Amino acid sequence: MNKSTPEPRVEMEFATSAPGYWAGVSPEQWSDWKWQLKNRVTTLEGLEKHLQLTPQERAGVILAGSKLSLAVTPHYFNLIERDNPDCPIRRQIIPHVGEGTISPAEMADPCGEDAHMPVPGLVHRYPDRALFLITDRCASYCRYCTRSRVVSGAGEQELHTDFDEAIAYLKKHTEVRDVLLSGGDPLLFSDDKLDTLLTRLREIPHLEFLRIGTRVPIFLPQRITPELCRILQKHHPLWMSVHTNHPRELTTEVRDALGMLANHGVPLGNQSVLLSGVNDSLPVMKSLIHKLLRCRVRPYYLYQCDLIQGSSHLRTSVRKGIEIIEGLRGHTTGYAIPQFVIDAPGGGGKVPLNPSYVFFHDAEKVVFRNFEGKVFEYPEVTEREVQAPVTHLSVLHEEAFTS
Repeated sequence: MNKSTPEPRVEMEFATSAPGYWAGVSPEQWSDWKWQLKNRVTTLEGLEKHLQLTPQERAGVILAGSKLSLAVTPHYFNLIERDNPDCPIRRQIIPHVGEGTISPAEMADPCGEDAHMPVPGLVHRYPDRALFLITDRCASYCRYCTRSRVVSGAGEQELHTDFDEAIAYLKKHTEVRDVLLSGGDPLLFSDDKLDTLLTRLREIPHLEFLRIGTRVPIFLPQRITPELCRILQKHHPLWMSVHTNHPRELTTEVRDALGMLANHGVPLGNQSVLLSGVNDSLPVMKSLIHKLLRCRVRPYYLYQCDLIQGSSHLRTSVRKGIEIIEGLRGHTTGYAIPQFVIDAPGGGGKVPLNPSYVFFHDAEKVVFRNFEGKVFEYPEVTEREVQAPVTHLSVLHEEAFTS
């Protein structure tokens, strides 16, 4: 882009989601996270009360009862454009008939979690980390959910986590230093239940820190209360990964919830999924990552959409993800640039994908380009050059202790 032509500012301002379709509700009710859960939109009738559904959406809602439940909190529902079927919020949360089309490459368990589950509800795929699936419920249900086989209770499997057995496994396996709580959404647990679980995990000496993966601050910011934040603060070091895909999701309520978490010492990172018609453009992604930084959230991962069954209408090309990362590199702060990854199908773990900057690399030099396309050369260090300073330093170190 020509330097004299400024890029468009997309969704950069924070806006409230209230009251929207719930104009008659009191501020006290709206701010009550339990009211929000109780009044989620969960039926075809509830959707058609406010939206003009397309035939594809209507058929998708009927299909949802056998695949992944429909549920949208009032807060998040208010972000949907009533008359725009291409609304990026709508595409994430309203079922579509495309969910019933399964391509040959798609899988029920694309990340291979079931094959790495030594006890019910605990996934041990990486050497020093474990994934603890503590619930199968979410505040709202993303239509591209990688765990749609178990989440919401409508899929082909049920999640039966054995908490005692999982805790016993973690106590035994001292190589595990990091546990990620996920599901479903851990922040749907009551304060007491979450505090009890975090306390049990904190009592395991070799667990260095805990993580929580959640979409609640985005779907249900009312859940982030001072009481909850004080509980989380008790269990530091505790990190949190939130899930935001589009700048419109960062409302004033979400901004304030994230700020409360940050004020209580919770480091925040964001995980986005690259989705067709949602965030598969450079201006949208740049707006999202800049708004995240203003909310004190570090963009962490940009995921290529998993090969979950029925997700082809939402997936983009891998090439598009690499193009977006290349469009960000050098054009914004490095703090804002997420790592683009594919979760290797079948359980291979996260694999980073980056634009190619290296043209040539041998024993003598590396030739590479920068974000402007300018070419540079850097001399490679030989084994002899590496070893010589080490010998010299060893002599100095020995002399220092003998003099």
